[in-house]
Amino acid sequence: QVQLVESGGGLVRAGGSLRVSCAASGTISSFNNMGWYRQAPGKQRELVAIITSGGSTSGGSTTYADSVKGRFTISRDNGKNTVLLQMNSLKPEDTGVYYCHYRAILAGYEFWGQGTQVTVSS
Repeated sequence: QVQLVESGGGLVRAGGSLRVSCAASGTISSFNNMGWYRQAPGKQRELVAIITSGGSTSGGSTTYADSVKGRFTISRDNGKNTVLLQMNSLKPEDTGVYYCHYRAILAGYEFWGQGTQVTVSS
């Protein structure tokens, strides 16, 4: 079992910045992906960004949704089992519930955080 606890988020005006963080605890696999998904009202949950566990403390490769490239940055600290999402130049369409996600690559199981609300006003 892996527990994911998110923090951060909130309300910001368009053009502003927010950061969400996620702390993982429990049985953490050596090879895993952690990332963020979001879900806007009436829409399906979508990928925001993923970062692999990599071979260093700061993780490996990253993947971003096209809509957030150049504005959002995902990072992680494997020593602390945390993943951060720095969101800059926020737009109203970035509004939604942001969910932390963990996937154990070899075992194949995954876990979700409870979600944190991000609201961007125009």
